[in-house]
Amino acid sequence: MQQRGYHVRIAHNVNEGIAAARQESPEYAVVDLRMPRDSGLELVKALMALDENTRVVVLTGYASVATAVEAIKLGARHYLTKPADADEIINAFHKDEGDVSVPLRAKPLSVARLEWEHIHKVLNECQGNISQTARRLGMHRRTLQRKLAKHPVKE
Repeated sequence: MQQRGYHVRIAHNVNEGIAAARQESPEYAVVDLRMPRDSGLELVKALMALDENTRVVVLTGYASVATAVEAIKLGARHYLTKPADADEIINAFHKDEGDVSVPLRAKPLSVARLEWEHIHKVLNECQGNISQTARRLGMHRRTLQRKLAKHPVKE
């Protein structure tokens, strides 16, 4: 992004991101969904509270419908899955409307992907609390942690 003329500041966790934004309010922010200790959604919420004009793009290798919906509801401009290049991120910053030409799926999601989506929906409802999520899903906490440690299931 620096090679494209953007002034870049890097934060490795939510607290660093909030501190950097308080010091110098960003016009644009790329937020990784999975950050140490906290969800990137916390940073999206904080950035929007500091300056509602900040254009936030959430970038993740752990995409789910639940986190995409929440990111947009919290004020993110767009939600991209990794890998994404600089052109995709820049285009996402400036995307002000939805795209009705997005192709619809030809077949339904697999059972494994539906399970993965449901787990992440409940986890989001429990604000990331693993124990509470496990109780709500009726599974052992360690089983849930093993499932969460895996990469997203292919659709």
